[in-house]
Amino acid sequence: MQQEGLDPETLAIHGDGPGEGSDVAPPVHVSSTFRAESAEDFDRIARETRPERFYTRYGNPTVARVERVVAGLEGCEAALLCASGMGAIATTMLSLLSAGDHVVAQRSHYMGTARLLAECLPRFGITHTLVDQEEVAAFEAAIRPETRLILLETPSNPVLAVTDLAAVSTLARAREILTLADNTFASPINQQPHALDVDLVVHSATKYLGGHSDLVAGIVCGAKSHLDAIWSTAIMLGASSNGFDAFLLLRGLRTLPLRVARQNATALALARFLEAHPQVVRVHYPGLESHPGHALAARQMSGFGGVLSFEHGGGAAGARTFVERLQLVTNAVSLGGVETLVAHVGSMWEDGGEAERHAAMTPGLVRLAVGLEHPDDLERDLAAALA
Repeated sequence: MQQEGLDPETLAIHGDGPGEGSDVAPPVHVSSTFRAESAEDFDRIARETRPERFYTRYGNPTVARVERVVAGLEGCEAALLCASGMGAIATTMLSLLSAGDHVVAQRSHYMGTARLLAECLPRFGITHTLVDQEEVAAFEAAIRPETRLILLETPSNPVLAVTDLAAVSTLARAREILTLADNTFASPINQQPHALDVDLVVHSATKYLGGHSDLVAGIVCGAKSHLDAIWSTAIMLGASSNGFDAFLLLRGLRTLPLRVARQNATALALARFLEAHPQVVRVHYPGLESHPGHALAARQMSGFGGVLSFEHGGGAAGARTFVERLQLVTNAVSLGGVETLVAHVGSMWEDGGEAERHAAMTPGLVRLAVGLEHPDDLERDLAAALA
């Protein structure tokens, strides 16, 4: 099927093609291994890159359907589904980097990514420099002759800072440095980093792409040449996904554009409500005109996402009390699901080391991941908990 020119709403439903047989809903391929018709057929398949019917660690027909949909939504040539978001980003970085290489990364990253940079990669002789993501000049100043990768995340977790993807990609390409962007908070509905010349795009598919808090997966998108190399590392490390999780993810992707549109609208309404509340010191949401990255976000995003954070005036004690008083909103980590989730950020990160504490956090910082409940009901719940 010709996908060029199709809107995301259509790609989410038809981006994997008609599939096999006459089933309208995709079949779930749960088999761990697949039969070859002959010795010659076995030899041929075993030599293929990313075979769909050999062994599920190498590939799987249901997994391949998910990869086609997400690659289409991100405007990329290919994608690779992994067992988790961290599986996707770690496998990608280990595929691209070698001992002696250097990475330029943001100060504000998901805590798992921060730990990968600070605790794992140095054991393999890979160094990194952290910079302020809002200063393009800081990225340029941090580049060394041995820099091989610039790692981005926008909007970032948990303070929703915004990175100028086009500007950073331009300076990276001029120096033949690869760029990798975590697009989890935005989703491909709100932002397409590849269209801004970012080489590789990664997601925790557990979040918006799945959308129902019932699977764990990750995905990386980009050029086929890069994805083939990342696949080779993935099968060695065992970071592959499986047919059943892929089926759940494919089901979630069908409604992704509709869910994200609703979450965008509700998050903006709640951000405005919180910004006007006397118990709230500051709201971090790029859809607000008061956000320092608002103008940039408006240029490179079509929507501002369903996650916001805010600083409770009562500090850590006030934030914890607020979270405990909520009735509709669930106190849990993660985001992007149909239910609204809340977390006191300091409690999420308090067992971590310095690698996880560079995100400009304050004691009263609360992260709110908006779901699909009616916005009026959510506002009443927030108001009662803040009272």
